[in-house]
Amino acid sequence: MFQSALFEGEVVLVTGGGTGIGLACARRFAEAGAKLVIASRSMDHLGPARDELEAAGAEVLARTCDIREGEEVAALLEAISEHHGRLDVLVNNAGGQFPSPAISMKPKGFEAVIRNNLIGTFLITQAAAQRFFMPQRSGRIVSIIANIARGFPGMAHTGAARAGVDNLTKTLAVEWVSDGIRVNAVAPGIILSSGMANYPPALIDEALKHIPMKRAGSEDDVAHLVVFLASSAAGYITGETVYVDGGAKLWGENWPIH
Repeated sequence: MFQSALFEGEVVLVTGGGTGIGLACARRFAEAGAKLVIASRSMDHLGPARDELEAAGAEVLARTCDIREGEEVAALLEAISEHHGRLDVLVNNAGGQFPSPAISMKPKGFEAVIRNNLIGTFLITQAAAQRFFMPQRSGRIVSIIANIARGFPGMAHTGAARAGVDNLTKTLAVEWVSDGIRVNAVAPGIILSSGMANYPPALIDEALKHIPMKRAGSEDDVAHLVVFLASSAAGYITGETVYVDGGAKLWGENWPIH
């Protein structure tokens, strides 16, 4: 889909890059000539992903990192600096959540999702801008959020966190535009990926009935858009959140609520 040399000589960091949408993004960037850095909290995920990408001819640096911890973020960026001396694209894909009615959600569970999906995203985004993008006066950031257009009933914690990233995207796009940095977000709907294993199949089946396209999306549906937004083809796009949801934000229920 993309020219093989579109990202030649550029370094792309994908958090949560060992599985699911993150790994799909890494594959597509590799096909477009990028040097990859994939990060995750677990090397169990990173090892197989690195092996797959290297077998396909990609140059891959795999490092564990908990984006909620500033010291681990700094160590990851130091490794990138030592190995590559630059960073051109940051894909904020790391995150996690679980379905729960707000009334029964434990405060610790709510806080954990906010720390991961919002605070962690901010920490690594700010650090990457300070370490690489502002000194280079160039950089592209794409954050993976969720379909929050009409709230997120059944998952108030991640709805609040992802809405925060949506607003952060708009804010940073304006604050950092003079430094040559573009900031955008992608909001997937129901995507067939490893992340869906946390949700009851019956819940997914029922939700699919309310999507205008009547089907789930694929990991590549998201990955192709991420690569586009990070590319020179999207050079005049910043501060946007683009939905990949089969029209779900326009009609029907997000999830069945009883």
